[in-house]
Amino acid sequence: MRATGSTNSSSNAVSLTVTAILLAASAGLYYLEVIGVPVLVILIIISLLIGSSIKIADQWEKAVVLRMGKFSGLKGPGLFLIIPIIDQISSFIDQRVRVTEFRAEQTLTKDTVPVNVDAVVYWTVWDVEKAALEVQEYIKAISFIAQTDLRDIIGKHELADLLQDREKIAEDLQKTLDANTNPWGITCQTVGIRDIIIPQALADAMSKQAQAERERKARVILGTAETEIAEKFAQASKEYADNPIALHLRGMNMLYEGLKEKGSMVIVPSSALDSMNLGVIGGLVSLAKDNEPKKKLPQESLE
Repeated sequence: MRATGSTNSSSNAVSLTVTAILLAASAGLYYLEVIGVPVLVILIIISLLIGSSIKIADQWEKAVVLRMGKFSGLKGPGLFLIIPIIDQISSFIDQRVRVTEFRAEQTLTKDTVPVNVDAVVYWTVWDVEKAALEVQEYIKAISFIAQTDLRDIIGKHELADLLQDREKIAEDLQKTLDANTNPWGITCQTVGIRDIIIPQALADAMSKQAQAERERKARVILGTAETEIAEKFAQASKEYADNPIALHLRGMNMLYEGLKEKGSMVIVPSSALDSMNLGVIGGLVSLAKDNEPKKKLPQESLE
């Protein structure tokens, strides 16, 4: 629970400097024979007590002060004084937003599928007094309770829900954690599910199932398209049956589209040639192609 910064140790730069100055002054007075040995001892003790009473807390933390074992108050941030021997600092509480990683391994879902889930929780201490007095090691407590709540959430949902509704499950987990940690003066702001790992055999089976589902949808779409095309052709046949001139023009357009590409060959039923007089049209098109001026080939250079 104690912060690792140098200013939060039992001694800091300010207290060491003040102690050194007082000890040096006492030694100088003794060297000049202004004071004797008894007074020198008293001055040394006073210097050490004054130096130990000077404490510093960083901007983002509070110091929990106990007086004769009882909670006295919170100090900091910055420079503050305590009563030596009577007061002691039990801990420095960091009030910044912190992150804790936790995971649930081989946890069964509602449909009995073992999964491994990795998650993180972002939390902060909003009441330093409660965090210091209500729970012994709140960092470990948050990690353990987060892991327990995550296992409970997994057991209440099926695998499909875990994979599809990550945000909702993370939101439910954040509310549960916040309700459990608020009595400690700690609030859980955000929970994020980083990864959900399922057995490899199950992953392969789900991949095959997804592939089969995509093929089924493709076949359904193709069948639907064929049905729509058949309906359109049925409507067109009715229109052409009552209007042979339109059918004749459509046939001419189809033949033209097929013959305008170079090197193309179009196979037309004889019945269509007879009914729509396409033989004459095809002959005219071929004759026109034969009468087109041919490109001259470049002469090869003689060696």
